[in-house]
Amino acid sequence: MVSEFLILDTPVKTRPEWKISDHQVAYPEALAEMEARAAAIAEGRAGELIWLLEHPPIYTAGTSAQDSDLLDARFPVYRTGRGGQFTYHGPGQRVGYAMLDLKRRKPDVRAYVHDLEQWLIEALKEFNVKGERREGRVGIWVQRGLREDKVAALGVRIKRWVTFHGVALNVDPDLSHFSGIVPCGVRAHGVTSLADLGVPATMADVDVALKKSFEKVFG
Repeated sequence: MVSEFLILDTPVKTRPEWKISDHQVAYPEALAEMEARAAAIAEGRAGELIWLLEHPPIYTAGTSAQDSDLLDARFPVYRTGRGGQFTYHGPGQRVGYAMLDLKRRKPDVRAYVHDLEQWLIEALKEFNVKGERREGRVGIWVQRGLREDKVAALGVRIKRWVTFHGVALNVDPDLSHFSGIVPCGVRAHGVTSLADLGVPATMADVDVALKKSFEKVFG
């Protein structure tokens, strides 16, 4: 609920608050909380927030989503204002929602997206996984011999220079759930996870890596 957040009378803090939800959060609830927090940040009534959580199985469609990329609507589908196409969220995937004040940090959308990618790349390094960008493809990819699979996704919305939505790192989700969509519109490549790559990381391990890597990239 929105009331769960502390509303501040003091100026926005430069170091974001971190919140970890230990239960699955319904997507409409998360979206409402993100929008409320982002508005409060823009108005100077709240500090920045990084929110780590899991969703129950869902598909979300970004502003560039093509209906033909929804192959099997076996889970609820939510249309959202973030950039990008179709993606899956579900148990075993760590979602990181970032509500940051770019006006105070750096009002540059391209630089922000690049930093989100770097955040994921640095977090993967903590598990000796080499995550890479690919020209023309959204997300973070790993090379597996002759094939490439996506291990993390990102989607962004910015309003009044405050960000929301963020990143999703596959820790140990049911990868068959991705088959109901064409993830991010990319048909030629697959999806993987830390578990699929042979990395036995817990969600707590991933949270530690994400926090450490965030501070490295964003300061």
